[in-house]
Formats: sequence, structure tokens, C-alpha cells
Amino acid sequence: MKTLARFILGLVIFDAAVAAPTLASINYDSETYDATLEDLDNLYNYENIPIDQAEAEIATVMPSGNRELLTPPPQPEEAQEEEGEEESTPRLIDGSSPQEPEFTGVLGPHTNEDFPTCLLCTCISTTVYCDDHELDAIPPLPKNTAYFYSRFNRIKKINRNDFASLDDLRRIDMTSNLISEIDEDAFRKLPQLRELVLRDNKIRQLPELPTTLTFIDISNNRLGRKGIKQEAFKDMYDLHHLYLTDNNLDHIPLPLPENLRALHLQNNNILEMHEDTFCNVKNLTYIRKALEDIRLDGNPINLSKTPQAYMCLPRLPIGSLV
Repeated sequence: MKTLARFILGLVIFDAAVAAPTLASINYDSETYDATLEDLDNLYNYENIPIDQAEAEIATVMPSGNRELLTPPPQPEEAQEEEGEEESTPRLIDGSSPQEPEFTGVLGPHTNEDFPTCLLCTCISTTVYCDDHELDAIPPLPKNTAYFYSRFNRIKKINRNDFASLDDLRRIDMTSNLISEIDEDAFRKLPQLRELVLRDNKIRQLPELPTTLTFIDISNNRLGRKGIKQEAFKDMYDLHHLYLTDNNLDHIPLPLPENLRALHLQNNNILEMHEDTFCNVKNLTYIRKALEDIRLDGNPINLSKTPQAYMCLPRLPIGSLV
């Protein structure tokens, strides 16, 4: 019986083995498969591998489970210190503190009404635009101002300190104000001033002007007979344009700079001209090449009476010939 039972058990095991699915063959082609234990030390010696041949892969291993990694909350004392620092140092848009005694940022100095000039006007780089703001005085200007425009306002006077210490100021344009008075030192100490435009005002007397000027326009004012000092433009060697129209002048202001290109004297009260007004009567070969634009129209002068006065000019003045 035991023999029969073993035989039946063997048949059952054989049938089970035959019925099992066939496994794909495994190819053991590893070089280390037949290696002996003595060769393993030399085969896996990583210390002798050159750095440029070794490849390493670094990965972050997440901890198993559902544990959460939480950073500790800030201590109450530290949070209060950070809030205290932020609240204790408020800043304006230019980076300055509002507690500072003087406003020296990009918004410029303060006006008499304690208002920054560059909020009242428009400041772009070194140019200040204060046009059409109904101003009755020149506001304090930033130290680096090079170009100042204050047209169509109500300014009546230019004071001696309005442009003080503005060493970079190159152009002043105050067209169409109510200016009737200018301090004698208002412009004299501006070392870089090149262009001065004061047309359409009520100016009766010109102050001393810097010799650095190249462009002057004081048209439509009230200079009259005594409004321009004697030899006022003599030393302005770089003066190119001089506009004095509509000023009730009765003479041409002499002497004129040699490099002058344009002289506009329309609508004045000029009655006469001398032969040496523009030319050198002692040197008949003298030619004044620069002065090409002379306007005398609107004056009671008859240009045909002084033909010798234009012999040195490249072009005849514009004006009445009768």
C-alpha cells in the first residue's frame, strides 16, 4: 500500500509540472557570473576608475509613509522684530525718508508752499517744465537743472536768487509771463547759460547778461530807448541770433558781435542807420559773411538812403526802400 500511495503521489506531481506555463529562458551573460570570490575585489574596485569615466546619479529619496515635514513657525519675538523694522523705515518713491528735514530726491526742492517742485512741474532728466501752471514766482529748481521752461504763467519779477548756484543751466524760456522787473544779477553769474528767451512780457530794462549767450529772444517787450545798456552785446563772441522785435527801439544796439547770423528788429521805431552800423568803412575789402538775416521791416527807416551800410553784407536787409 505504501508503494502504491507513493506512485500515485508521483503521478500527481508530474501532471502538475506538465500543466504549468513554460518560462522564457534566462540568458546569464554577465561577465561576473563565473567569477570567483577572489576576483570580486578587483572587479568592483571603484577607487581606480578615472573621474571622467565614472557616472553617478543622485536622487532624493522620499521617506516612506505619510510623514509630513513641517518647518517650525517663527518665534513671536522674531516676527515682532521684523514688523518693527518694516514699520520704522517708511520710504518715499525716490528712496528717501519722509522724516528727513530736506527733500533732496528726484522730486526736487520744496516751494514756499512746502510742495516738491517736480510734483508741481514736470522734471525729465535735467529739464524742468513749468508751463501754464499759473505760477507767480519761479519755484526752487534742482541743482542739476540744465533747461528751464516756465511759459504762460503770471510771474512778474525775476529775483537775483531764482537761478543762484545753477551752474549747469543752459536754457531759460519764460515766454508769455508778466515780467516787468529783472534783478541786475539774475543771469550774470550763470556760467553755462546759452539761450535766453523772454519774449511776450513787460520788460523795460535788460540786466547785465552773461557773455556765454548764443541765442537771445526778448521780442514783444517794452525796452524803448533806454532798455538796453550801451555795448550790451559787444563781448558775446558766440552770439548767433538776436531777436528784439516789437520793443519800441529807436536805434540798433551797437556794436554787434562778429559771428552774429540773425538780427530781427521788426516793428520798432528805428529812424536811421549809419554806414558803419554793419560794415567797416575804413576797410573796403571787409566782408561780413555770417550776418545773412537782417529784418528791419515795420520801422520808419528808409534803407535806400544808406546804401554804403550794406556793402559788406552777403544779403540786403529786409525793410522799406521808400
